Amino acid sequence: MKQNMGSLDKALRIAAAVVVAVLYFTKVIDGTTALVLGILAVVFVMTSFIGVCPLYLPFGISTRKLKQ
Repeated sequence: MKQNMGSLDKALRIAAAVVVAVLYFTKVIDGTTALVLGILAVVFVMTSFIGVCPLYLPFGISTRKLKQ
């Protein structure tokens, strides 16, 4: 698969996952909210590491800089 995520996009997703983790471990969120946000955080981390966002593909979106 062709990568479609830029560095800023990856960094923001990792930051969002860290925020969710902090909220969970400080017991600000719990129950269903924690479960849903936890799954979303895991997806954010996975997509950041592989560099591909499946939701960008159907729309042809890419935040990655093209090499000139």
